[in-house]
Amino acid sequence: MAEVMLPMKMEIGNAPSKFTSPDLLHVLAVDDSHVDRKFIERLLKVSSCKVTVVDSATRALQYLGLDVNEKSVGVKDLKVNLIMTDYSMPGMTGYELLKKIKESSAFRDVPVVVMSSENILPRIDRCLEEGAEDFLLKPVKLSDVRRIRDSVMKVEDLSFTKSVNKRELETENVYSLDSSAPSQLKRTKI
Repeated sequence: MAEVMLPMKMEIGNAPSKFTSPDLLHVLAVDDSHVDRKFIERLLKVSSCKVTVVDSATRALQYLGLDVNEKSVGVKDLKVNLIMTDYSMPGMTGYELLKKIKESSAFRDVPVVVMSSENILPRIDRCLEEGAEDFLLKPVKLSDVRRIRDSVMKVEDLSFTKSVNKRELETENVYSLDSSAPSQLKRTKI
């Protein structure tokens, strides 16, 4: 008997983009409230982000390798694109965590978003002056998460494009044409 092959459904779409990869944007979410942690984790996952959640600023510092007392993750192995932290937490506030992150040479360029259920203008101003990317009022909305994600992704894409352009320029310089012999490629040491 002849075997009948059924047609397979093929997915036709655009080439994979780095924006569709769930590993593109890795967010460290910091909140002492279990309910708020679960809520922000869900919003971030729905927005196609990889999420790591911790329950305190101290644990966030340990995760980032910035706690001098304990080492957990090697900074060179860690890629965090965004940190979202609650403001009011016992032990160390989100503002104090923000300051420590911005003082760190390894993570000072990582955007930090502070969240709070209290709309206190001096607190908001202080966080923004210290270098917070944004200050969100709780409950955080999906539209806020997507806006921040898109903003961070634009910056990531810009830095990716700059590194690609830099490599292309370096390649051009390595294989530039010699003016005395236009038909031959000239190699230079890298």
